[in-house]
Amino acid sequence: MNLFVTGLLNDMDDVDLKEMFELYGEVKSAKVIMDKFTNKTRGFGFVDMPNDEEAKATINLLNGVKLGRKQMSVQMAEPQTNSRR
Repeated sequence: MNLFVTGLLNDMDDVDLKEMFELYGEVKSAKVIMDKFTNKTRGFGFVDMPNDEEAKATINLLNGVKLGRKQMSVQMAEPQTNSRR
């Protein structure tokens, strides 16, 4: 299951995100989205967890958790659509 995660700390990178979610189950990949101009985090990312049950449990555990002054949101990512025509 691919998870969409918002409310990430400004200094969080891919490794930090992966390590955080590995506490709750197997993580295939984790990617913090960076601004291409400033090379700073945009505050959100994606985590791919191959076990759907672990992913659902992780959503229940981490959605709404505070990271410093930010509140994290964890939800199932919407399938990517090609919006260019």
